[in-house]
Amino acid sequence: MLLHETRALLARLALVKPFALQEPMLPAAALLPAAEVAIDRFLLAGRRELRLMVGRYLAWLNAAGDEVSAEEAQRRFAVLRLKFNAVLTQFDTFADVITQRSENESGVWLSGLDVVAAEALALPGYYDPPPVICYLDRDIGAAIRRARTRMPGGGESPVAIIRVPRERMVGTSIASSLVHEVGHQAAALLDLVNSLRPALWRLQRGAGAARRAWQLWERWISEIVADFWSVARVGIASTLGLIGVVSLPRAFVFRLNADDPHPMPWIRVKLSAAIGDALYPHPQWQRLSATWESFYPPDGVAAEMQALLQELQATMPAFAAALINHRPPALRGRSLAEVMDTGARQPARLAALFRSWQAQPSEMYRAKPTLVFAVMGQARSDGKLSPEDESLLLCKLLAFWALRATLDMSEICAAAPVARARAA
Repeated sequence: MLLHETRALLARLALVKPFALQEPMLPAAALLPAAEVAIDRFLLAGRRELRLMVGRYLAWLNAAGDEVSAEEAQRRFAVLRLKFNAVLTQFDTFADVITQRSENESGVWLSGLDVVAAEALALPGYYDPPPVICYLDRDIGAAIRRARTRMPGGGESPVAIIRVPRERMVGTSIASSLVHEVGHQAAALLDLVNSLRPALWRLQRGAGAARRAWQLWERWISEIVADFWSVARVGIASTLGLIGVVSLPRAFVFRLNADDPHPMPWIRVKLSAAIGDALYPHPQWQRLSATWESFYPPDGVAAEMQALLQELQATMPAFAAALINHRPPALRGRSLAEVMDTGARQPARLAALFRSWQAQPSEMYRAKPTLVFAVMGQARSDGKLSPEDESLLLCKLLAFWALRATLDMSEICAAAPVARARAA
């Protein structure tokens, strides 16, 4: 019985094919080659390991004969089944992501978001970024399974997988969620949280009455770093998108959860605006912060919470300055603000680009995707771009980025044999 059950496992395993042989989709909706190759190699390694385990078990079972107890044979077979199910779980994790690429329009938009995420993560000269793939799901917030983290059943994920909320498609607010999750991956590659914590501990020791506020900044630092990355890449589009995510019933906006790594929503929006003002000084940040406060006036909260909010706001400028001027070892002496290309994303520059692109739309298609999102977000903030025009324009841009990436890769593949022949 166990012999037949084990061979049945092998038969079912043989039916698990590489994604390139079974997922129908438009070429422009397909994963970028680096991501697809990394995923298939990871899954192939898992299937190969499982086949070796099954082969060793079958050899042991045939050789042992009546000398081994049924209990021992069943125990070893149960371990094999657990490994088999782990391999299928890993396959399904990626299959759920890739299958969406066959959806009409959504598949191409997701491929365009892959391009945006890759550009948002890129920091040439400081790390080798892993491939990033995106998929749509319910809920109002995004999430990431970072590359090089443990997968169910063992092994490290070969790619970063970002879950994008469907309700954010398609508008500039998608950039806020997407680039925030990219920021988590970047923070891991730069080891930002571990390098920031000692600096925050030092600030706590000398904080006196403000010690509690600095303790909270340190507790929330992993999410704050991701928010910083989003503001640095897409400007005010990040804070506007964040407001869309955390605009919840009042009780949730002022809730302080000791176990939650996210700052309470009311403070989180205030901090996002403070980071934006530190990176891109402009009166718009104060206006946006005041608008948020008008949505959720803090007057009605308990006295203890009001005191805490005042402490956090009093330390916010110093904290934002410490964050953007932080020089982690991975950046080799440069600060976070210095490596994020903030000069191209100053509000006046973004407004000028929008006016220029209105006269020459083709220039917009040549710009970096995150810069485009920053310009669109600035135009929305300035009242120069309607939500309807924004959505229509970004749908075209996502399709264009997906198509361009596909054609660029096709040209590279077509040119490779010629280059090799010339070299020979």
